Amino acid sequence: MLEKEITQTLLHKLMNLRIIGNKHTSFDNLPKGFPKHLGKIVKQTAINLLKRQLLLSKQTSYGLEVSLNPRKLNEIEEILDKE
Repeated sequence: MLEKEITQTLLHKLMNLRIIGNKHTSFDNLPKGFPKHLGKIVKQTAINLLKRQLLLSKQTSYGLEVSLNPRKLNEIEEILDKE
């Protein structure tokens, strides 16, 4: 249940910031806004979203960057509507 809530919050956060397609944010910034004790769970949830291809990754010289997959926006909106 906790992972589902984190997934919805994370997707909602990225959608509101319009981090879609070519606009990226650092993977290390994803736990910001969550309680500190949930940091590892947030990162694991983000890895699961990468595996489901709801998030796209981009490796840079300064670390991993992520964004929402524009081809999966319908699926992301369905997840957000279940709130």
